[in-house]
Amino acid sequence: MQKKAIVLLSGGLDSITVLALAKQQGFQCYALSFDYGQRHNAELIAAAQIAKAYQVEAHKIIKLGLDSIGGSALTDSQIAVPNSLQAGIPVTYVPARNTIFLSFALGWAEVIHSQDIFIGVNAVDYSGYPDCRPQFIEAFQQLANLATKAGVEGQTITIHTPLMTLTKADIIKTGVALGVEYQQTVSCYSANAQGEACGVCDACRLRKTGFLDAGIKDPTLYAS
Repeated sequence: MQKKAIVLLSGGLDSITVLALAKQQGFQCYALSFDYGQRHNAELIAAAQIAKAYQVEAHKIIKLGLDSIGGSALTDSQIAVPNSLQAGIPVTYVPARNTIFLSFALGWAEVIHSQDIFIGVNAVDYSGYPDCRPQFIEAFQQLANLATKAGVEGQTITIHTPLMTLTKADIIKTGVALGVEYQQTVSCYSANAQGEACGVCDACRLRKTGFLDAGIKDPTLYAS
């Protein structure tokens, strides 16, 4: 019987690669996205298109009000998205975001009797976010198996992080080998309504460098 997996799908470069990898590994994929009060919905439009293209079993978009607490340049219009690298944890960090996202994924996994959750966190070409580190994933996986009916009954839940130790260039090469079409994705923190990227934020910088280092033409649509 084919195993089921929840795949966190933001609509960005990393998440489409993770979805392609989960499909390659033979999982029935259930895609989960979040309308959490982010600056734009271009990435959610991209996520819906990607989910359809990959013929996932189901795609849910959960509405969360993280903008009601703010604290991040991605959820608070009073905090500007920086155009240069920052020391320490940047203002684009969204408080507790991956903890919240994985918690919803865990709940859905229990409902559909899935023991596998995929997330595209990365500890190499990441932006200094504490909830993208291996230690966080290990701790959440331990929590998942302590706090769920499935876990305590011996149905071990695994959090898959296939991109954790890859550079952005390696992620792109992996995706291209799987036939991923990255022009479908939106990574920019400040994308416009058409999904065109600003080209200067941290997410755009990492993405541009990744394609350059991979020696692959950047298919990103830029606003200028």
